[in-house]
Amino acid sequence: MFEPIDRLLDKITSYRLMLYYLAGLLLAAVVLSLAGDIQYNPLAIIASVIVLAATSWAVNIIFARIFKAPTNNESWLITALILALIITPKFGIYNITFLIVAAGLAMASKYILTIKNTHIFNPAAIAVTLTALGPHQNASWWIGTAVLVPFVIIGGLLLTRKIHRGPMVASFFGAVLVATVIYSLLGDSSITESLHRALLGSPVLFLGFVMLTEPLTSPSTRNKQVWYAVLVGALLPPQIRILNFYPSPEFSLIIGNIFSAIVSPKIRLFPALKSKARIATNVIDFTFTPGQKLAYKPGQFMEWTLPHKAVDSRGNRRYFSLASSPTEPDLRLGIKFNKPGSSYKQAMLSLKNGVPIVAAQVAGDFTLPKDTDQKLVFIAGGIGITPFRSMIKYLCDTNERRDIILIYAARSQDELAYQPIFETARQQLGISTHYILSSVRGKLPNFVHSGHVSAKTIQELIPDYIERNFYISGSQLMVASIQHSLAELNVPRRHIKLDRFPGYTKVKQPPKKIVT
Repeated sequence: MFEPIDRLLDKITSYRLMLYYLAGLLLAAVVLSLAGDIQYNPLAIIASVIVLAATSWAVNIIFARIFKAPTNNESWLITALILALIITPKFGIYNITFLIVAAGLAMASKYILTIKNTHIFNPAAIAVTLTALGPHQNASWWIGTAVLVPFVIIGGLLLTRKIHRGPMVASFFGAVLVATVIYSLLGDSSITESLHRALLGSPVLFLGFVMLTEPLTSPSTRNKQVWYAVLVGALLPPQIRILNFYPSPEFSLIIGNIFSAIVSPKIRLFPALKSKARIATNVIDFTFTPGQKLAYKPGQFMEWTLPHKAVDSRGNRRYFSLASSPTEPDLRLGIKFNKPGSSYKQAMLSLKNGVPIVAAQVAGDFTLPKDTDQKLVFIAGGIGITPFRSMIKYLCDTNERRDIILIYAARSQDELAYQPIFETARQQLGISTHYILSSVRGKLPNFVHSGHVSAKTIQELIPDYIERNFYISGSQLMVASIQHSLAELNVPRRHIKLDRFPGYTKVKQPPKKIVT
């Protein structure tokens, strides 16, 4: 039932979806204000957006030049639109000054309040926290108006599905509800009224869907994301008082950001391109010199920002799984190129040796289990092989033996990448690899099979499949198909791990022949 939605979401980046979401909320607010359903002046809403966007753009440009940092148009605009939805839209010098100060503080925080070149706090939250503590100008969080709730929920659910933060968002809302009930009982107030106020007359939904989920200021792994969400949610009910201080929504989020910085430290690197080489028909392997040691687990991913001219609608940021192992001195990416290709991919192809790129946010739970005795099956489709290259290279370098069967699906043998590593693993560690090719004829070696990965294929190649955990990485369509096959075989859902990360986009185009 979600397939049409997923197809739509596959065509857009998470940052662009966030922009459309926020812009849609503001448009809905303007329309509802014209209809008299909300009390705010539509012209004031529009004016607030203009002031915030202009200030955010200008201040961001200034600080980017001072710190010689790359700029990202989506980032400052997202912050401006968030501020427009939480600061009361009003005319007057006092309010315009508030907007300018808030936007300036938000942009400055991204460059000043940092650890290892990465900002700690959600920019919008820290901005209105500082204005509340300083000149006592507070955010009203007017987006919490009940009539806007349906728009917040619909867009929020789409965004959550896109960035795969469902458990985190659900934990947040659960914590808010439980805390609200507890404090209502302790305060002898109506639970029904408190819950109604928490969900329909407060910023809870907007905070949970939009600000809590910001990748740079939230933890990078699922368990830590859940604890982070619970902490922020537990601090949110209005009945909570710390000494004589009542935490605001933005302050609760700031506390969560501090927790995130402690349990999930972020890092930003500027690795320089060392080499690039075609390793399959439409795949290029990029090797970067990181400049400093990077701690990560095999199978994790990072956000890669590449400033370039004529940036298209998919932006200048991508999430790529690290194909390298932590045992290697360099960082390695395996990237698939399609025709015609985005402006980002074209810039990657044109990248010269020695030129740096921005890499941040080591994240992801698609990693080897702690139990080394656990039997595993790795199933990769196309460029989904990259996290498995990382894991298997790590096992080879550390000489760590695990019971692993790798199934690698592609259209033809020319599209198979990193085969030498898998052959080394077979000889050194006994890891068996089966290649499944969809467009091949004739007699094949016993480790190469014709067709697709299906329930029948899994049964034939893995007789003890019911005893194993399955790791699946590839296109959304391929992953869904294999999940269906495993369901046919009664493989428990808890035995299936998917390679998911925010920002995934898929453009169905014929492969481009790449020459390097």
